[in-house]
Amino acid sequence: MRPATPPDFNQQYETHLKHLKLKGLQPKTIEAYARAIRRIGAYFDHRIEDLSEAQLTEYFTDLLETHSWRAAKHDLYGLKFFYTHVLRKPWVAVGLIKPPRSQRLPDIVTVAEAARLFDATRILSYRVFYFTLYSLGLRLGEGLRLQVGDIDAERARVHVRDSKGNKDRFVPLPDTTLTVLRDFWRTHRNPVWLFPSRQGGRRAAARATTPLDRPAKRRSSTSAATSIAACSRRRTSSPAMTAR
Repeated sequence: MRPATPPDFNQQYETHLKHLKLKGLQPKTIEAYARAIRRIGAYFDHRIEDLSEAQLTEYFTDLLETHSWRAAKHDLYGLKFFYTHVLRKPWVAVGLIKPPRSQRLPDIVTVAEAARLFDATRILSYRVFYFTLYSLGLRLGEGLRLQVGDIDAERARVHVRDSKGNKDRFVPLPDTTLTVLRDFWRTHRNPVWLFPSRQGGRRAAARATTPLDRPAKRRSSTSAATSIAACSRRRTSSPAMTAR
C-alpha cells in the first residue's frame, strides 16, 4: 500500500498550479512544470521543501537514465518556479545541469512530396489543413487555431495568434491558398473556425464551437501515412471568406 501524500505537499502543489496560471504561461508549459513537481515529489516522498544540491544531483542523474534532456530541463525549470513562487526560497543549485546545445536543420519537404501527401489525404478537412500549413509555414497548433477573422484578403496576409512564446505574427497569404480556403469555408460556413471540428459531420461543422482534432494517421488515411514515410521522414465571419 502506497503511503498517503502529505497534506502540505497537496496544498503546495495546488498553489503551484495557481501561480502557473497567473503568470500567463502556455498550456504546455503549465503541464510540464506541474508534471515536474509531481515527478520530483514522488521521487522524494513528497518532501521537497529543502532539497540540497546533492539530492538534486542524484535526482537529475537518475532522471537522465530514463528521460531526455528536454524532460530534465522542464523538471529543472518547474522546480525553480516552485521554489521562487511557492516556497519563496532562493534557488540552491545554480548551474546544476546544462543540456547540450544542438542545432538541427528541419527536414524540408519538396513541392512534389507535399503534393503526394495532399493527394493521398482522402478527408477534405485534413487535405486543406495540410495544404494550409505547408503554404503558410505554420506549426500544427497555429493552423488548428486559425479563425475566419484571421484571414486578411485585402492585405494578403494571415494573423497567426498565440504562437510560440505567446507572440502573434503575420504571414503572407498566397492567392492560391486564399482560393482554397474560400472554397473550403463554403463547405461548412462556420462563423468562427476556419477548420471546425468534424464531430457530427459536415452539417454540424457550421455550429461547431471547437476546432478540428489534431490529425492522426487513422483519420487522414493509410495512404497519407505512406506518403509521409516516402518523404523520409476573434472573430466572426469575414468578407475575405465570402468574396469571389
